[in-house]
Amino acid sequence: MNLQNALLRNENDTLPIKAGSTVSVFGRNQFAYYKSGTGSGGMVNVTHVTTPLDALQRCDEIRLNGELLQVYEAWLEENPFDKGTGWAGEPWSQKEMPVSDELVSQAAAKSDLALIMIGRTAGEDRDNSADPGSYLLTDTERDMLHKVCRAFEKTVVVLNVGNIIDMQWVSEFHPSAVLYAWQGGMEGGDGLVDVLTGKVAPSGKLADTIAQSIDDYPSTANFGHEDKAVYQEDIYVGYRYFETFAKDKVLYPFGFGLSYTTFQTEVVAASESDGLIEISVKVTNTGSVPGKEVVQIYVEKPQGLLGSPARSLIAFAKTSTIEAGESEVLTYSIPVGDLACYDDGGVTGNKSCYVLESGTYRIYAGTDVRSATPCFECHVDALRVISRLSENMAPVTAFTRMKPVSSETGYTVTYEEVPLRTVSSEARRLAERPENREYTGDKGYTLADVYHQKVSLDAFLDQLTDDDLACMVRGEGMNSPKVTPGTAGAFGGVSDRLNAFGIPAACCSDGPSGIRMDCGTTAFSMPNGTLLACTFNLTLMEDLYEMTGMELRKNRIDTLLGPGMNIHRNPLNGRNFEYFSEDPLLTGKMAAAQLKGMHRVGVTGTLKHFCANNQEFHRHDLNSIVSERALREIYLKGFEIAVKEAGVYAIMTTYGAVNGVWTAGLYDQNTRILRDEWGFQGVVMTDWWAKINDEGGAPSRNNTAAMIRAQNDLYMVVEQPDANPMDDNTLSSLADGSLTRGELLRCAANICRFIMRSPVMERALGVAERSVEVVGLDEVNDEELDFDLPYQPIVDGGQISLENIDTSAGSSHVFAVALEEPGKYEVTITARSSAGELAQMPVTLLQNNVPSTMFTFNGTDGQWVSLTREVFFFNKHAYLKLFFGLSVLQNSIFHRFSHIYSVRTINGTLYIVSNAL
Repeated sequence: MNLQNALLRNENDTLPIKAGSTVSVFGRNQFAYYKSGTGSGGMVNVTHVTTPLDALQRCDEIRLNGELLQVYEAWLEENPFDKGTGWAGEPWSQKEMPVSDELVSQAAAKSDLALIMIGRTAGEDRDNSADPGSYLLTDTERDMLHKVCRAFEKTVVVLNVGNIIDMQWVSEFHPSAVLYAWQGGMEGGDGLVDVLTGKVAPSGKLADTIAQSIDDYPSTANFGHEDKAVYQEDIYVGYRYFETFAKDKVLYPFGFGLSYTTFQTEVVAASESDGLIEISVKVTNTGSVPGKEVVQIYVEKPQGLLGSPARSLIAFAKTSTIEAGESEVLTYSIPVGDLACYDDGGVTGNKSCYVLESGTYRIYAGTDVRSATPCFECHVDALRVISRLSENMAPVTAFTRMKPVSSETGYTVTYEEVPLRTVSSEARRLAERPENREYTGDKGYTLADVYHQKVSLDAFLDQLTDDDLACMVRGEGMNSPKVTPGTAGAFGGVSDRLNAFGIPAACCSDGPSGIRMDCGTTAFSMPNGTLLACTFNLTLMEDLYEMTGMELRKNRIDTLLGPGMNIHRNPLNGRNFEYFSEDPLLTGKMAAAQLKGMHRVGVTGTLKHFCANNQEFHRHDLNSIVSERALREIYLKGFEIAVKEAGVYAIMTTYGAVNGVWTAGLYDQNTRILRDEWGFQGVVMTDWWAKINDEGGAPSRNNTAAMIRAQNDLYMVVEQPDANPMDDNTLSSLADGSLTRGELLRCAANICRFIMRSPVMERALGVAERSVEVVGLDEVNDEELDFDLPYQPIVDGGQISLENIDTSAGSSHVFAVALEEPGKYEVTITARSSAGELAQMPVTLLQNNVPSTMFTFNGTDGQWVSLTREVFFFNKHAYLKLFFGLSVLQNSIFHRFSHIYSVRTINGTLYIVSNAL
């Protein structure tokens, strides 16, 4: 991913850094590189993170200013990295070291170039803020830029950020070069230095518009509220707004990015026939080094009755590496129907239809939205209906939305009333309920019989009781003992009864930037979604996520919880790093490519968050109020593309509501649009511990009846699905008739279809798991999981025998326990040794592959000695390891002994007690 950094400025050929140069590196971010944002999307355990400093120190072509480096190292000793406290507690940025004029002058005298590193993070449950240290630079950072840019002839600013930040300082301090490095994953430092030194030329393009001020984004006024987000900007998101209404507010346009070479683009053919626009663009490398270029195709639609943005992206393609003086031709085939707009109010006489209004559709080609020039015109003589749909997800709250009006200088903003709902969603749902089927009793069928087409899925499911079905729609987690340790959840065969019918438990793991396994197992941490979108490279996405798919198979995970699909409606959304872009076409195409890559090896991803999850603040309670047109053209469009082009078969809904209905119970979204219109055939799951409501009612976590009625198939997650620990209302709603068995069977069928096309079914059938070899893996840090390790229940007075384990020096023993509840525990080991009192025998207890505590015994001359430590268990299911360390004396003693672990409860607190015999 090294060549995908977005180079925004490069005066006087400052980059690439010339061989033999001495470089002074400023900014603590050189030491503490952000591989990703925070929260579930970034919690990938890695063997290492290559920082920019690591990579620079290994680069033989340049020299670093060692004296400046030592100043930073000494300062960091007194100012360590602040990790924050608790979930979403890490600060957006770290305290920066102040620099004096003297320090900067001394560095400039000894160096050819200054490199300034600035870092930012944000993430789940923590939006960015329009304040210094987040979206804005701090005073210390500004002072550093001022002094360094004044003292050095050549200054490069590198931004290690999850999404765009304020850039007004560029015109104030005039750095020679500016590079968005984004968050590049565990190998981001190496990739960055490859670009800085010219090993490769950058070819990343901005996936978002960078405006002068956060206040210039039309969504800012309606962002960050506790209860509702009014999407008054409607379809005018990002460049769609700026290119229509506010070109002068743009610092760097959508799709912009420089290279170390130059390109000439020429449209060599453009035509339309049988509803298909064909365009060919010749790209010639007119510079002196190899490079890649992205050519983007936009449309300017007639304003008609609906109104439209001045530009909308309709296609893009990226060249391969073009040598200096060479050329490549890119070809595009664009259905004319893709230019249509959605009429949500009937102003064209065709309500709930995609239509082409009469007029001229002007096509533009170029390397960014601003520089694209006209290359073709498509004329529509009379209004044409492209697809006739039905009203879904329409708002019930009155508000106004933007609409352009032509003026002498372009377009001005006016507002119109948004069309409101005209149908009864509930009456329609009742009329569309599936057929009800009765319980037949156990006929002896298993899911394997369905898989081998010996019996229908309906006949198989009719054997299950209402209790069985109610259990199946509950996922188990986190860290379910039924699947790969440390993963987000299990679903399907989550009870002994369901297992008896041959239904295995499928496994899902947090993503999208790599596999999260809380047991400490390492995985590859990939670049964030924003960086990946800036590649505009679909082939690269497929290849990268094929590798991710292989890693999923290696770890027995059936679906990655990603890609993240939500639109960058506003730069302050903390989770933008997980998502791709402000543009729905780029978002959908990138997601489809990632899924195609995973599908190559038989696993999949789970699109999230469906839909309009564009703010983290109060995300569980936020009601997004948005027009049906904006939903269909912007916020649903990326999902639609991924479903239709990649055959998606897993989707996750959001925490919040769209137009008054929490999406986990939103029938219009999860059934009528997703399945009936788009043809989705798969499973829909909630986000973890999401709320659900009936329209007009308060949301709650136990209203699974509303979830099932909407055809959101799985509630994720509970601790013991067959015990109904959250007291959900599935069975009580069956009893009172507000939920039917047919609706419950429909969800169970969706779950079973997912399982039957996943690797877990192969294992259940006894098919040998495909062997996966990870090339270049750090074997020292490769912890092989025991996938079949049983979780042994620890209850009052229970015992677990660990006889005959190897306790020799350097050995370890892995076991798993199921506690009654998470919390703080006293862990006591009682042991004896025939060695003298000066002997030392350390034993380390690791929880989920992370050291929790250490017991260091001295020799006891054969007497029993007890050591007690406090350990906090975050989950009732714990994957534990005892490591027997170092000493040969320990080997000669411990390998002879067995261990018995028992448990006792004192004053309501559970304690694990170990007795070494």
